[in-house]
Amino acid sequence: MGTPGTPSHARRWTARELVELVLDAGSYESWDEPVDISGHSEAYQAELRSAAEKAGTDESVLTGRGTVRGRPVAFVVNEFRFLAGSIGIAAAQRIAHAVRRATREGLPVLASTASGGTRMQEGTRAFVQMVEISRALMEHRAAGLPYLVHLRHPTTGGVYASWGSLGHVTTAEPGALVGFLGPKVYEALHGEPFPEGVQVAENLAAKGVLDAVVPAEDLPALVDTALGVLVDPPSDPELVRRPPVPRGTTSDHDVWVDVEHTRDAERTGVRELLRYGATGTLRLRGTDEGERDDTVLIALTRLDGRPCVLVGQDRSRQTPATPMGPGALREARRAMALAEELRLPLVTVVDTPGAELSREAEEGAIAGEIARCIATLVTMTVPTVSVILGQGCGGGALALLPARTVLAAQRGWLSPLPPEGASVIVHGDVDHAPEMAAAQGIGALSLLAGGDVHGVVPELDEDTPETLARAVAAEIAHHLAESAQA
Repeated sequence: MGTPGTPSHARRWTARELVELVLDAGSYESWDEPVDISGHSEAYQAELRSAAEKAGTDESVLTGRGTVRGRPVAFVVNEFRFLAGSIGIAAAQRIAHAVRRATREGLPVLASTASGGTRMQEGTRAFVQMVEISRALMEHRAAGLPYLVHLRHPTTGGVYASWGSLGHVTTAEPGALVGFLGPKVYEALHGEPFPEGVQVAENLAAKGVLDAVVPAEDLPALVDTALGVLVDPPSDPELVRRPPVPRGTTSDHDVWVDVEHTRDAERTGVRELLRYGATGTLRLRGTDEGERDDTVLIALTRLDGRPCVLVGQDRSRQTPATPMGPGALREARRAMALAEELRLPLVTVVDTPGAELSREAEEGAIAGEIARCIATLVTMTVPTVSVILGQGCGGGALALLPARTVLAAQRGWLSPLPPEGASVIVHGDVDHAPEMAAAQGIGALSLLAGGDVHGVVPELDEDTPETLARAVAAEIAHHLAESAQA
């Protein structure tokens, strides 16, 4: 079970135990060739033989292929009992060869790390092998193939700073020590302990470095969900698509009624869209670069059977105290990059009262992030669909708007400023907001008439969050299917 330094609630799994735990029974096929240690010193050879006897493996990594719930994967797993999972030249070459074989065979790669980093006994030559592993992984990713990473306790040093940090999806086991420099080394070098609670999986997930904290026992389910989006083909639609609103349709009420309706707490949002219109959703959190803003939600999912990457503005998390800042748009650009690299359609959901206006937002490059989101969206090569689900206010809305296909829910709207702000500019007060909303043509029907959206999803008086979410999902999926056939 545990060893000193192991989280009290976590089991330290061996590499072979993980193979049995994660892969389908009897599916594992080893790709490993025997390791030649004859070129090393007698003392180091003895150390390697002792490590092999203790670990029950010939090196600190095992590689091979198998299946997870029926789907083939390549598996790279650290064995910590072999010299603390350290990576020497032979281990690095084994990893790089496995990744390149997976690329040739078109297999996703699942890596499970537990390592103190580069093997000190082999010095700089071992250290620079992290570059070759990274090169192999980037070739794999360039081929549009998934790379999933699970960090076990502990993962530090060169392993974390190379193949441990290059996943499309990165998780860690509960309580795992994850860090660039091990705390013992830090304390020895600096004469003081590393700040407590920093190099812990839960903290890094909260900071947007990791996507989730997941026990090893739950890895099969996570891999099943991820690959259900990343590799499974589209399935037949199950939701009923409503006939789109005809161009030229006029509203029987003032657009201000729609503005107020979309501001209601019960209004359908991106969470309802995923809850009622999607299956197999895997939430990703943060930029994976140390920033997290929950006002934007990103996920791998299947909308009415169509796999996609989704990024949506979560109106329920946008408040005066927690507005949508530049970090949220950097998360959005992560989703765009994932979709492009994994060759999946991208769906964006516009629903925001506006981006953050503050000193912090300005210094965090809010305007630049809006511009970069727009620039990225308009140059993507995969199918893109955006939907104005509710509020579409200002540059924050524009950042997720310019997909190849732009849709809107019938009560959705898009404006350069909140109508109240436009009223202040033109009239010097907020009292003319309804008048400004009408004059600016912000409503979905006006956008359709002007050609600024390609389709409008009808909203019914009897709609509930569930029925509207299902209708919007069906419309998005219809356009994703059309894009796939084009």
